[in-house]
Amino acid sequence: MENITIKINGIEVSAPKGSTILEAARLAHIEIPTLCYLKEINEIAACRMCVVEVKGARSLVAACVYPINENMEVWTNTPKVLDSRRKTLQLILSNHDRKCLSCVRSGNCELQQLCKELGVEDEGKYDGDRTPSCIDGSAAHMLRDNSKCILCRRCSAVCEKVQGIGVIGANKRGFSTYIGSAFDMGLGETSCVSCGQCIAVCPTGALQEKSQIDDVLAAIADPSKHVIVQTAPAVRAGLGEEFGYPIGTNVEGKMAAALRRIGFDKVFDTDFSADLTIMEEANEFIDRVQNKGVLPLITSCSPGWIKYCEHYFPDMTENLSSCKSPQQMFGAIAKSYYAEKMGLKPEDIVSVSIMPCTAKKFEIGRPDQAANGVPDVDISLTTRELARMIKKVGIRFRELPDESFDAPLGLGTGAAVIFGATGGVMEAALRTAVETLTGEELASLDFTEVRGIAGIKEASYNVAGMEVKVAVASGLGNARQLLEKVKSGEANYHFIEIMGCPGGCVNGGGQPQQPGYVRNTVDIRSLRAKVLYDSDKNNPIRKSHENPAIKELYETYLGKPGSHKAHHLLHTTYVKRKVNEV
Repeated sequence: MENITIKINGIEVSAPKGSTILEAARLAHIEIPTLCYLKEINEIAACRMCVVEVKGARSLVAACVYPINENMEVWTNTPKVLDSRRKTLQLILSNHDRKCLSCVRSGNCELQQLCKELGVEDEGKYDGDRTPSCIDGSAAHMLRDNSKCILCRRCSAVCEKVQGIGVIGANKRGFSTYIGSAFDMGLGETSCVSCGQCIAVCPTGALQEKSQIDDVLAAIADPSKHVIVQTAPAVRAGLGEEFGYPIGTNVEGKMAAALRRIGFDKVFDTDFSADLTIMEEANEFIDRVQNKGVLPLITSCSPGWIKYCEHYFPDMTENLSSCKSPQQMFGAIAKSYYAEKMGLKPEDIVSVSIMPCTAKKFEIGRPDQAANGVPDVDISLTTRELARMIKKVGIRFRELPDESFDAPLGLGTGAAVIFGATGGVMEAALRTAVETLTGEELASLDFTEVRGIAGIKEASYNVAGMEVKVAVASGLGNARQLLEKVKSGEANYHFIEIMGCPGGCVNGGGQPQQPGYVRNTVDIRSLRAKVLYDSDKNNPIRKSHENPAIKELYETYLGKPGSHKAHHLLHTTYVKRKVNEV
């Protein structure tokens, strides 16, 4: 590729032809501030924070969209540039709810950080009319407060361009512009799937998950309640970022220790029920193949994907695995098998989950998710909420020892932990399905063809003399592409894994929020996924069907995968919805 040489602040920089000033500056280790820019998603030069001086230009230009040319001279730090950025921040603040001390994003707000760096104080220099605080809490998973919105449009861009849904966007014009749904519908009245990707990219506190931290602490304080907690695989790969650890640090041991100190009666691992999911799902796949059932079978672990399928591909709900997600399977077993072993009433157990996913907050309220007459899971917290709870109760996370999960629902295999990465469910299922069908032990357990962060992956395997075609998609925009090919007959598969969030659960809408410049320059998904694959590699048990706790569960309680009891507890049904139908 042809390179172009320019000067930035007097330093020569060589960058590929077609690069923007922003991209070239990063090659020179100069970070130009942005508030709206997301690479390949939201390149609209709306916030005007990235303005720079270019020799010969009549005015300041937006670095995020301005292309470089040979011998260009750029200055990113002149008094004129810095003054312009300060005025932009002052104007944004003039229409911003500045109750920063109580804001959920205080200390991790991109607007707040830029104000600090540029010396902009809450002086109200341009104060006038403001967008009123009118909070939309109609959705099960989140709150939207437009008084904290800076109209960067990151949320609407990721909703439309990445997820292919587009239920939010800019309404009205000029000063009256605000982000909302069509016809002023509440978000909960639209076909929003609760994926939370809009929250993940929001630079301020305008979007946040509905917090249930106080509900959990109240349950723990109630002596009549037995409060248990499960943690999803991806949480251990992201939680450390909230406490200053590098992206891609496994904090499983400290997380278990923190949960115990918060006061949970038992600390368990969703890996256990991920293994259980594989047992049921692999059995379902084999049954459909052998008995000419509906194919392709599509995984059902991601509640954002499930709701998307119900809205946009209702004719394919028969393809969905009837298996509950690992979160819900865990809750069902906790309030049946575990309750009986512990001599507890199901209604006295408070089942809490820690998830990388905001859609889990919606899932716990779905119909057919209460196998014992009480909700399988009572409260679902995000990774971010767990971090806030740890800080709220005064636990010094970095000083904690590494501790283990409690038995028996804390035992998981390597196959289970990779559920958090795109392709992980497929790989885990193949390990069990192939050995079940062939009756032989796999020489290699690594199905590398379905690994990686590519939006769509395909592979074909010869299993017991049959060619098994599989596909993996992450991000709902990619899911749409894949399913359109299936519907048209262009593609033919036996088994499909779909995750609602790009890269899988490691990049879920409830994971720690990283600022725009990190999202644009660091491969966050791969770093977090590596944690899970390393855990798999180092686990002495790497196949779900070899988990001794799962074996005991079937031998003493469920009977066998797909049994009547297993179906009652571990399987569910779906709803054919219309677009914009709750």
